[in-house]
Amino acid sequence: MSALDSLSQAKTSFFQRTGVPLLLGLAFVLFAVGIFFPFFHVQKFWVFADAVSVVGGIIILFEEQEYFLFGVLTLFTLVFPAVKLGLLALIWTERSHDLQKVRRLHERVAQLGKWSMLDVFVVAILIVVMKSAGLAQIDVGIGVYCFTFSVVMTQTASNWISRLLAQRGPQPA
Repeated sequence: MSALDSLSQAKTSFFQRTGVPLLLGLAFVLFAVGIFFPFFHVQKFWVFADAVSVVGGIIILFEEQEYFLFGVLTLFTLVFPAVKLGLLALIWTERSHDLQKVRRLHERVAQLGKWSMLDVFVVAILIVVMKSAGLAQIDVGIGVYCFTFSVVMTQTASNWISRLLAQRGPQPA
């Protein structure tokens, strides 16, 4: 075994032991912070200011009886990302057991991940519409950054898990 192979194996071993759990842990913390901290600060007519978080906005939608928007944003902003993080953690802890079941579950999680960014697009459209209409001055809050980094870390962890599962043997037919 060459020194380069040994270094590559040590790097892979590090990611297998600590990289994925660290990413998933950080993604969960950033997700939790991101949904409770302000997504954006809105200032209307230079007088009225308000900070809006994901959870706060969802509660307002429910109180205003906007049940469709409440349901859609709850599903895509809270449920999908939380379920994806939980399933990735489950896949990570169960990776040494039934490999075929773990791979099938990971494929489903990857499909779920495609839908979890819908809420980011909804928020982006809302900001663009409000800014273009001149109704308000909108400044991005720390919640957007935390939430976005959570999504990126979750996707990175999912990709690492996919690569590590592929290294464990041939794909099922």
